[in-house]
Formats: sequence, structure tokens, C-alpha cells
Amino acid sequence: MYAVIETGSKQYRVEVGTELQVELLDVEPGETITLDRVLLVADGDSAAIGQPTVDGATVSAEVLRRDRGEKLIAFKYRPKARRRVKKGHRQELTVLRVADIVFGGKSAAEVVKKAQAAAKTERQRLEEAAARQAAEDAALAAKLAKAAEPKTTDGTGAASGKADKAGKSGARAGKSGARAGKASDGASDGKGKAAGSARRGTTGTSTGEPKAQGTPAIGTTGPRKAGGRTTKKKDGPSGPAPRRGSRPKKDE
Repeated sequence: MYAVIETGSKQYRVEVGTELQVELLDVEPGETITLDRVLLVADGDSAAIGQPTVDGATVSAEVLRRDRGEKLIAFKYRPKARRRVKKGHRQELTVLRVADIVFGGKSAAEVVKKAQAAAKTERQRLEEAAARQAAEDAALAAKLAKAAEPKTTDGTGAASGKADKAGKSGARAGKSGARAGKASDGASDGKGKAAGSARRGTTGTSTGEPKAQGTPAIGTTGPRKAGGRTTKKKDGPSGPAPRRGSRPKKDE
């Protein structure tokens, strides 16, 4: 149910619980006033139109507070006369809340209360149904968890055993890899040493170092023969031997 009222030479469409600002009234905050100038009352498909007001229709409202509206600027200007006038105005207002609309022995506030009670009852019923469904779901979830608990435990144990085995095998592989690395390092060191000794053996003759015990150094004895034996040089001049077929020169 709604109504159209008139106050302060203005018309307002109101319902139960509507807050509106009207022209300043001579009332105090907290009071309840009755507005008699009701121009129209509508309830569902039926409506009553006043001429100018509806007989037997009243609207009661509660005064909340007094307020002031937005500032309005009035500016007057006359060209070529040097006349300019600027004024500001803020209208005094009264804030009302509609409490009830009464027409033909029917109260809109009672209808609203009944609707709110029905909505509350429906909300409570839905809340109870939701709580019951939640309890059933919780019980079912607990039952399923209890039934699946042994499987879950076995699965976790097997998984942990597999993880332990994998960790042990990984440790063994790491140790074997370390050993192989050490062996490869030793082999490479041996190869390096052999190569170094070979290089020293090839270059020892050029530097004049003695080779081994019991073997004379080059230049101390005569040329070698097969079998490692050496021959002694005959005593004589150290100069080159004369060529065959060459004649000696005569003394002059």
C-alpha cells in the first residue's frame, strides 16, 4: 500500500518506512504527526483518488530531525546599468519517516508486520533445513574418512618404504660414482707421469745426463759394438786419416 500526500505545497509518494524531507514544520524531533491531505491511496489493484483529498485516509509519520537543504544562488544582472545582485539561500527542512497508512479500516503497518513475520519464519525454516543438511554431510564425510583410513595408512607406508629404498640406492650410486672418479683421477695421473718420464728419457741424451749405472757417458769411450761392448782407440795422432791415392808433397 502507498499514498500520495501534500505538504508545503509539494506532493510526495510515500510507503511505510519511507524517509522524506519536507518544508519546515512546527514540530520537535521525536514527535508523531498526522498528515490529513492524502490525495491518493493505492492497495494492490484497487486505488482511491480524492477530490481533492480521500475521505477517511490518514498518514502518520515520525519526526526524525531538522535539516537544511543545499545552497541556492540567486543572481540578478542588468546590462549597461552596472547593477549586479547575488544572494544565497538554504531552505529549512524537516525529515520525516512514514509510520503507517490507514484507509477503510485497514492499516499498512500491520500488513508489513505480518509479511515480515512470514519472511522471518521462512528464513528460520530455511536455516534449520541448511543446518540439518550440513550435519548429515558432516556425518557422511566422517564415515567415509573412517572407512578409507586403513587404505590411506597402507598407501603412506608403502610410499615411505619406496622412498627409503630409493634414497639408499641413490646413496650407493653416489659412492660408486665417487670411487670411479677417484680411479679415473689415478689413471690420468699415471698416464701423466708416464708421459713425463718418456719426455725426460728422450731429452736426457741431448742435455748430457747419464742414462744408467754401468753405461759410460758419450765421449768418454770409443764407439759401441753390438752386444753393448766398446772398443778402445789406438794411440796415434788425433787428426784425420790421409786419403788413399794422395801423394805426399815434396820438401822444397
